[in-house]
Amino acid sequence: MVSIIFLSWMIPIFGFLIKLSSNGPIFFIQKREGLKGTFFKCLKFRTMIINSDSDSKWADDNDHRLTKFGKFLRLTALDEMPQFINVLLGDMSVVGPRPHPINLNKEYESKIILFNKRHRFKPGITGLAQSKGFSGFISGLNDMRERFKMDVFYFKNWSIFLDLKIISLTFFKMISNLRYSNKK
Repeated sequence: MVSIIFLSWMIPIFGFLIKLSSNGPIFFIQKREGLKGTFFKCLKFRTMIINSDSDSKWADDNDHRLTKFGKFLRLTALDEMPQFINVLLGDMSVVGPRPHPINLNKEYESKIILFNKRHRFKPGITGLAQSKGFSGFISGLNDMRERFKMDVFYFKNWSIFLDLKIISLTFFKMISNLRYSNKK
């Protein structure tokens, strides 16, 4: 319910700012793999100029495709807020393993043993890895292995208290990043 209240003002305000920053839609919609290998349309606020690399190239904080407002949205993770709609639709949960673009899953399922176990759980808006600072750009196999280890830890130790801790850590990380973005 709280997410609906936030989205009710975020969509028009952020939508206006996204439209001011570049041509294109307000939302970035990408097919992702979810629970038991089913596919769904993951929603995000659009942070980049329209480009043909969105399904094949990871973005970092200095990617030339990012708009100025998009960079702010990514740094603060506010670009993820429309995923509460995915939660309401039943495609995602608030906490769980982050859903990756399909080509990224295909790349790592052959490199990391049991990587597809991630799909035994609903993907989340945030997860243990994200709350610990592992979000965004993946520079290689070791980055993905670290995220996967945290996903496995989460699966083995799940509790409502762990979810609440992850949500709290994520919130404080967002606030910290918001302060950092204001200093730039």
